[in-house]
Amino acid sequence: MVKPDYKKRSIVNLMSSIEEGLGRKSIYNPLPILKPSEIKKYTNIVLMVIDGLGYEYLLKYGRGSVFNKYLQEKITSVFPPTTAAAITTFTTGVAPQQHAITGWFMYLKEFNEVFTILQFAPRGKKEITDRHKVQEIYQQTPIYNKIKIPSYTIFPSSVSKSIITKTTLGKSTLKKYHTMTGFFSQTKKIIKLNTKQKYIYSYWPDFDTTCHENGVSSKKTTKHFQKLNKELAKFIRQISGTNTLIILTADHGQIDTPITQAINLDNHPQLKNTLRIPLCGDPRTAYCYVKPEKTKEFEKYIKTKFKKICTLHKSKDLVKKGYFGLNKPNQKLLDRIGDYTLIMNYGYQIRDFLPQEKKKFHKGHHSGLTPEEMWVPLILVDCNTQ
Repeated sequence: MVKPDYKKRSIVNLMSSIEEGLGRKSIYNPLPILKPSEIKKYTNIVLMVIDGLGYEYLLKYGRGSVFNKYLQEKITSVFPPTTAAAITTFTTGVAPQQHAITGWFMYLKEFNEVFTILQFAPRGKKEITDRHKVQEIYQQTPIYNKIKIPSYTIFPSSVSKSIITKTTLGKSTLKKYHTMTGFFSQTKKIIKLNTKQKYIYSYWPDFDTTCHENGVSSKKTTKHFQKLNKELAKFIRQISGTNTLIILTADHGQIDTPITQAINLDNHPQLKNTLRIPLCGDPRTAYCYVKPEKTKEFEKYIKTKFKKICTLHKSKDLVKKGYFGLNKPNQKLLDRIGDYTLIMNYGYQIRDFLPQEKKKFHKGHHSGLTPEEMWVPLILVDCNTQ
């Protein structure tokens, strides 16, 4: 298992390098390999996040690619290595220990419901559109509101209208796209907009989606990666001489999760009966809220029936051991990680389904602690030298 290295080698430290390079002190150390003094030399600082593109994937499938040409080193994601937690780190500059966004499904004590957090909707229901309620949940200041230079966010049009996007992007100017070509062209357009210093956050979600739907090792994923590689190479050529630094990374990696290793909680009624609410978190790191009178029964079931499937942890122990981050934890963190955490062994996933939900398991997944899920690439491109 790979534990996040919040002291000097994680995406949190990457954000500290950026934040301090743009004149704002962070509570986390910057990356030793990416000094803030170097970042501030550039006119355009571009954080490009390719959702799901793990370091181990590049080692296996990226030989000869432009990604590997500029690959500097591997850094860790956060815990859990999943989009909700990691993307919130990219937009706030802090770890889950502080922002307390802990997974795809989150129990929110404020509403007494389990939410699909990035959609800001109670599970199986419609989005809540009250921005004040979102701000109660997302209490951290967006990085765009901390820095003193103009900032831009390049997001797919499919998520640009959501209340989460509108709330968490703060003062950043939002630019939308529909295609991969649009993703790179919008980023290029902002780079060439003027010669003033600016920070640009460009996010591409579809590599992750392709891995989920088809598997990491599928031909469709390989084809998607090859297209990304071609477009990135062209993009770098087009912005040559613009005094731009591209910092390319990912929120997490992925592994293949065969259907033979998918656990449906409905097939374990005794275990399901020990829980107060549906499973939270993600299919490879699940938070369990256990009925007080069923604690021993829950522990026994996991330790006997699931001993080859996952490891069992008291959630508060993971906080004490620094899995969610360093420094003082958000006062709401413990409410959002349940009594116990199940960290799935390689290839396994666990899910439950509400009556209105389609029973579907992904072929690729993340949020566990394997090297493939936890290590992400740090790719640096100085566009003055291209």
